[in-house]
Amino acid sequence: MSNPPIDDPRQDAPSVSEPKRSAVGIPAIANSMKIVGQQSGAKRGLLTLTAVNQKKGFDCPGCAWPEPDHRHPAEFCENGAKAVAEESTRRAVGAGFFAEHSITDLAGRSGYWLGQQGRITGPVYAAPGADHYAPIGWDEAFALIADELKGLDSPDEALFYTSGRTSNEAAFLYQLLARRFGTNNLPDCSNMCHESSGSALTETLGVGKGSVKLDDLYRADLIIVAGQNPGTNHPRMLTALEKAKQAGARIMTVNPLPEAGLQRFRNPQTARGIVGSGTMLTDLFLQVKVGGDLALFSALNRLLLQIDEERGGVLDHDFIAEHTHGFDAYAKALLDHGEDEFWRRVGAATGLGRDEVEEAAAMVLASQKIVVCWAMGLTQHRNSVPTIREVVNFLLLRGNVGREGAGVCPVRGHSNVQGDRTMGIWERPPAEFLDALRDEFGFEPPREHGADTVDAIRAMRDGRAKVFFAMGGNFAAATPDTAATEEAMRRCRLTVQVSTKLNRSHAVTGEHALILPALGRTDLDVHEGAERFVSVEDSMGEVHASRGRVEPLSADMRSEVDIVRGLAARLLGEDEAVPWEEFADYDRIRESIERVVPGFDDYNERVRRPGGFRLPHAPRDSRTFPTATGKANFTSNGLSAPEVPEGRLLLQTLRSHDQFNTTIYGLDDRYRGVKGGRRVVLVNPEDRAELGLKAGEYVDLVSEWEDGVERRAPHFLVVEYPTARGSAAAYYPETNVLVPLDSTADVSNTPTSKSIVVRFEADSGL
Repeated sequence: MSNPPIDDPRQDAPSVSEPKRSAVGIPAIANSMKIVGQQSGAKRGLLTLTAVNQKKGFDCPGCAWPEPDHRHPAEFCENGAKAVAEESTRRAVGAGFFAEHSITDLAGRSGYWLGQQGRITGPVYAAPGADHYAPIGWDEAFALIADELKGLDSPDEALFYTSGRTSNEAAFLYQLLARRFGTNNLPDCSNMCHESSGSALTETLGVGKGSVKLDDLYRADLIIVAGQNPGTNHPRMLTALEKAKQAGARIMTVNPLPEAGLQRFRNPQTARGIVGSGTMLTDLFLQVKVGGDLALFSALNRLLLQIDEERGGVLDHDFIAEHTHGFDAYAKALLDHGEDEFWRRVGAATGLGRDEVEEAAAMVLASQKIVVCWAMGLTQHRNSVPTIREVVNFLLLRGNVGREGAGVCPVRGHSNVQGDRTMGIWERPPAEFLDALRDEFGFEPPREHGADTVDAIRAMRDGRAKVFFAMGGNFAAATPDTAATEEAMRRCRLTVQVSTKLNRSHAVTGEHALILPALGRTDLDVHEGAERFVSVEDSMGEVHASRGRVEPLSADMRSEVDIVRGLAARLLGEDEAVPWEEFADYDRIRESIERVVPGFDDYNERVRRPGGFRLPHAPRDSRTFPTATGKANFTSNGLSAPEVPEGRLLLQTLRSHDQFNTTIYGLDDRYRGVKGGRRVVLVNPEDRAELGLKAGEYVDLVSEWEDGVERRAPHFLVVEYPTARGSAAAYYPETNVLVPLDSTADVSNTPTSKSIVVRFEADSGL
């Protein structure tokens, strides 16, 4: 076990070339094998790669894309290989590392460098006033946390954050611990990504999850991929899209940037993908302006209504009459706009001509079965919830919910983020869930809603929260308004990070701080000589087992379940009614989940079946809609779009290809032609010329919002790129500093990371 050199490479002087027009192929294979060799070595790497996403293996710690029934021996993508390699690495961060590197030193390092140091091998503690973490025993760590929690004036002064990668079993126990302690303060990463999807889908369909199965993609006539870049963020989705194309589906892509993965896919699992030309995926590309999706789907829906009035046969009137509510009011509101004014507003919001929208409508009319897939490009705007409600309207008009080959498909970006919500990780739990907890464990859970992610930051900032406990994730880097978030975290009395590797959050501490090392998906989980397994839920509601394969680097790492159990025993005492000690047997946890969470009947038996089982989904399974009206709801959503003053652009944050969420695997974005750096801003050539910018110059990005506070991201290289006019793009977390804490989506309170008004100023340097 060894650490890489401590040099932190420069990231502000990248080279730039033309973006690629195809994705994956031989370069993806080569890069995957290179990183696996560097991190894990041949033997350890082979052991993990042959098990990832296999029925008797472990779930990839990357995205939540589901596995097909018939799996390739290499059922992983390039970014999945990177995630597995970094988790199963031989590099170790132990006591010697923390003695050498102070917290001040760590705070000055890049996220890339921190992640490259390796797995944390033992619990460490930074005492008040200390600038170094030092080793601490588990019992001592639990006692310290318990003492702080017991010393709070109210349980609501504690925050229990969760990353999406936590297993079902650990998430269920974690929310149980928080509620047994007395709070619903359970913010999680869903609050920052798909909360808008859940809010819109719950209101309109009654279930806040996607309605499609993987087979529905293969049976669709048309798949619309909106606000999503599968080639980097969910690469195995490209295989499903290719299979759909081969079965006759057409694909419409809606995005401000042309993305290589949605142009031509070179499938590394086939000869055609490796040595042939690959598969053209997109049949129609609509290059919509950032934030213009609501206007686009409204325009499509208006055309469908008008064409049905003219000639009939367009809408599914039987479905509308039997299964929906509010159609007449919706149609009237959408058709009431004057024709010229309506299309003027659509053009201004989308940047598209009417002819382009009509071409899309013709493709819709030629298709009976339609799936709409989306990700962060739709969910992180002020108008995100109305946008997704309009997507639902689009599908309801032609009966494309609750039938084969059709439905809503929000694509989750983090493995088991959906499962965590199913297990009760939510600051606003339904009464039925709390009632079931009460009946199972014999205590009255708190009923008052807790803090989501944005409210958690406000609570720390205002002194209303004093203990911050994170089960995984990288809160400081993942959240908006970086300066405000870090200042808020430093106001806490205690910060606790349950982690596998180093990240920025370990350098942003309260008065004192703990890092507790957890087992990862790849690690063997052994208790008293017996191997244990966990379970996860994918983006399409399928639950399956995950079994680690490699020996942990240290015996001092603990499973997330055992960390929760250890803290509960110290915090709640020996007379506690919840049988925490019994939960060392994960089957016992699953027995309780079965009695508390609907859909988990015979959990232990079904999860042991190869491939697991599918959770029920009423709109999909029976066209029943558990909404307030008992039907699927049409909603009127207007035509709102971000307003951008002259001389400014609308910036969206996004990932590079060498990145998963806040984890930086490398400094290249191969598909976009950026190599050796991350501080770049992608600007349309015409916008660059109008703003007087020069390609290759460095500028500061300054965000503008109604509070008048200046938020600055310095020293970004201007790169000409074929983005939509008026729209720019740059990587997060470097640009999270520009996102105002209080700029959030209506209803969902999700940060507006895809709608940042920015101006460009002279480079002030790093």
